[in-house]
Amino acid sequence: MEPTSKIYIAGHMGMMGSAFLRQLQARGQTHILTRTRRELDLTNQAAVQGFFENEKPDYVFVAAAKVGGIMANATYPADFIYQNLAIQTNILHAAYLSGVKRVLFLGSVCIYPKHCPQPIKEDYLLTGALEPTNEPYAIAKIAGLKMCEAYNRQFGTQYLCAMPTNLYGSGDNFDLETSHVLPALIRKFHELKVSGTPVTLWGTGQASREFLHVDDCANACLFLMDLDPERFQTLLEYHAGPLVNVGSGEDISIRGLAEMIKELIGVSGQINWDSTKPDGTPKRKLDITRLHALGWQPNISLSNGIKMTYDWYLRHDTPGQLMEAHS
Repeated sequence: MEPTSKIYIAGHMGMMGSAFLRQLQARGQTHILTRTRRELDLTNQAAVQGFFENEKPDYVFVAAAKVGGIMANATYPADFIYQNLAIQTNILHAAYLSGVKRVLFLGSVCIYPKHCPQPIKEDYLLTGALEPTNEPYAIAKIAGLKMCEAYNRQFGTQYLCAMPTNLYGSGDNFDLETSHVLPALIRKFHELKVSGTPVTLWGTGQASREFLHVDDCANACLFLMDLDPERFQTLLEYHAGPLVNVGSGEDISIRGLAEMIKELIGVSGQINWDSTKPDGTPKRKLDITRLHALGWQPNISLSNGIKMTYDWYLRHDTPGQLMEAHS
């Protein structure tokens, strides 16, 4: 990407999109395109095509999505599949029509089968059943990946799919009914510190997850978009599809994560585990061998990342407000 390239960030007000915006601004990009949800409804095909026809961006980062944790996915499955299918379909097709040079589409670790071998290689895609608690979201993301693959094959587009592990960081969603596990834990232990509210967590705590700070993920995605044509094309022609895993390479049990956050926030007290609630996928850790081979490594440790995220939480007046990634 040249300093003057026109770069559109879909979902610039969400956690991932705002990380893209910060890093692109920091490196001196002079022509970054953004639109709020009120300015551009990404589920409206005509509006999206009109935007692309008028602006003709060179590069596109698709960070817009309807996202949430187990409870949100269970409560709003139709919203998750419809909104994500509509957003990504409209953007990817409009990018093709307007001649965008490269697109980076953000997928998710949840596209992989529930019980696939660990760590998860890109090759394991579609080799088994999905985790039922987030199946609508996962199916939408798989459809987006397959759409990228189909357009690359038929039209010669340059659509790459980054599959990040569980992300957290500045701009995260701390709403207890819709958030993912790490920000939810930060809020629960903060409320314990402030008001003594007991902490009850879903499941047994035995499930393990890999976490990556959103700034590291943004850095990895920019690294991929800046690859020379030969290496970029190699990623597009990978036999499992135009996808590459993006993660930290390390996982931790939910119980261990809870204890870490509890210690970093500086509270004491017993954690109550509600074993009648689901754990979700037993273990989820990405194999990031291919990304490492290209020369990228994460920079933010989990403990430092949690400290940074908690500091961000404390600086905002309404940390519980739901933050839609495509707003």
